Amino acid sequence: MLGTFQKSNLRIEIEAEETAIRDSLLQPSQLQQWLWPLNLSSGLPEQLSRGLIFTSQVGPIPIQHRVDVAASNCLRFLLSQGIDGFHEWCWGEGWVQSRLEGVSLLPLSLGQTLSLLQLKKFLQAKQSS
Repeated sequence: MLGTFQKSNLRIEIEAEETAIRDSLLQPSQLQQWLWPLNLSSGLPEQLSRGLIFTSQVGPIPIQHRVDVAASNCLRFLLSQGIDGFHEWCWGEGWVQSRLEGVSLLPLSLGQTLSLLQLKKFLQAKQSS
């Protein structure tokens, strides 16, 4: 794999209930709404579960995701193709933590920061409606 090894661990506070955070991460229909610029493959089930494999795209770069853990407070993807590594999400009442490690040409830390901010914005908009 071409690229450099990168790792980042970020945690933010979000004014949202744990169930809202969980649904935003484990339900592909919601995940697709805020996880821009990634485009998820079509035909995904209502809820992510262990062993599921799907592809997302960042522009022309495909990233394969294999769901390694899908629990009530944790989600971990094993990544390949555009990123060789993993992305783990953990959450609770009012907080989300994202841990990302991998080899890639993509700026992973920047993408991780943007995705957390987009999740926060998505949940705030959902809560106010």
